[in-house]
Amino acid sequence: MPNHADTLRGAPVLVPKGPDLGLFGPLGLREPAVYGTGTLADIEELRRTVAAARGLHADCRQSNHEGVLTDAVHEARTVHRGIVINPAGYSHTSVALRDALAAAGLPVVEVHLSDIHRREAFRHHSHVPAVADTVICGAGAHGDAMALTHLAQLLEENR
Repeated sequence: MPNHADTLRGAPVLVPKGPDLGLFGPLGLREPAVYGTGTLADIEELRRTVAAARGLHADCRQSNHEGVLTDAVHEARTVHRGIVINPAGYSHTSVALRDALAAAGLPVVEVHLSDIHRREAFRHHSHVPAVADTVICGAGAHGDAMALTHLAQLLEENR
């Protein structure tokens, strides 16, 4: 089996995170029982490390603004090879972000820190799975590592 790092050679992938995910901190500013106490910087370092080990370059972004995330996905069409997205609350509300992901024409992996299906009923529906290749939820920060590993596999298969 070929080594992903050799065959993908720094391929850029967009890794956006949605609203409120900037509230992660060592004090557990946002529901530490659900999201843990790691920082967004910790998660982004994990993403970059895992991506690099698989021959990818993780372009990590976080925004509380739907339009900023949608613009990033539009940009990805010409710059990136795939997308690992945690749309956070926008997964349940943003048809615009879902449509941008569909129009990008790239492999997409949706990831959530928590298991959205074991939370409040309004979180059970996401618009993203209809346009995503895979959904990973409930694995905490490790879910990002799983998502990037899977995206690398998808990119390798679609070479």
